[in-house]
Amino acid sequence: MTEMIADDIRRLEEQERLLRFSRFSPDDAWALGNRVRETALARGAGVAINISLRDRPLFHCALPGTSTDNVEWIRRKRNTVLRLWHSSYLVGRRLALSGRDQMEAHNLPHADFAVHGGSVPLFVADLGCVGAVTVSGVPQRIDHAIVADAIAGFLNIDLGEARLPD
Repeated sequence: MTEMIADDIRRLEEQERLLRFSRFSPDDAWALGNRVRETALARGAGVAINISLRDRPLFHCALPGTSTDNVEWIRRKRNTVLRLWHSSYLVGRRLALSGRDQMEAHNLPHADFAVHGGSVPLFVADLGCVGAVTVSGVPQRIDHAIVADAIAGFLNIDLGEARLPD
């Protein structure tokens, strides 16, 4: 189990190295949001999708099968990304490997932060993390994969060995 988590961490760290934008505009958010939506639909995943900058939402969509709970999960996952500048799944995998809780390790109250997969940082060259792309509605590994695969496709990047196995 420890080896699987360590392998996930390695893949997730490589994804964060690869998935970086040279710029990001509201038009990019619309195009990326639609790509995330199409990725989710192709996988039969009923998810809510959100793309937000630090100060405002740019895209939001709720597919059939979602509920208001998914909006709350999006908020908490996005908060984790915006605080730590790492995907919510990478934070959760690192905590799982260390055996520590999110409060103990990062002072992240459970009411406002979630370390479950599904939120990926929007890294823009020379700016750092400007926002997050987040989905909620299916198991966390799939939530994360939907976002990472959609961003990779949008940026025309092959994740190769960095892609999470199903």
